[in-house]
Amino acid sequence: MSRQPRFLPPDNYYHIMNRGNNGQLIFTCDDDYQYYLEKLSDLKVEHLFDLIHYCLMGTHTHMLVKISKQTDFSIFSKRLNLSYANYYKKEYGLIGHLWQGRYKSQLISSDAYFMQCGKYIELNPLRAGIVQKPGDYKFSSYNHYAFSKNNSLITDDIFYKELGPNEEERGRMYRDLTISEIIADTMNGRKIAIGTSKFVYNTNKKNKYHIKNKNSAYR
Repeated sequence: MSRQPRFLPPDNYYHIMNRGNNGQLIFTCDDDYQYYLEKLSDLKVEHLFDLIHYCLMGTHTHMLVKISKQTDFSIFSKRLNLSYANYYKKEYGLIGHLWQGRYKSQLISSDAYFMQCGKYIELNPLRAGIVQKPGDYKFSSYNHYAFSKNNSLITDDIFYKELGPNEEERGRMYRDLTISEIIADTMNGRKIAIGTSKFVYNTNKKNKYHIKNKNSAYR
């Protein structure tokens, strides 16, 4: 019996996570990341939702989205994952499952933690030791906010415009906020999510992963 589409009440924001089966790499080179993003862009036209923040890691993906219709995102996610899995199997001869089940979703229950969730998503490459500066990572939404680099996938964070009167000022403030968060994490000696206690617990529990080939892909 096929599973029913996951119910995500519309007009809410969610932190969505997809993970490779058994922690395996799902992206092994730049072409893989690009294929995934291009397919995401194509399908996003058909399935109405807003992508606010994202980051693609070697073994998993993060998105902060706003759902417009209760079933659209489930259908979108299924189509995206199936399309990418078929591409991956053709390219690398994989037999079996690429993805570890369906996506995981965490409701963003408070405005106070909305931008913190976005920054948490974008700082994953830094926490994983892949880059020394978040702007050096190509496959996230960070440069859209920090340096006003156009990204047609993105619908601006609802609080972004409050950071300043123009793009230059908003970018500077966003970089300052990100640096402050990095410093706070470093001083505390922790690599954690920031938000409600439930959000922190669930996010950190789900974000542990294994690196199978350090040199073959961004983790």
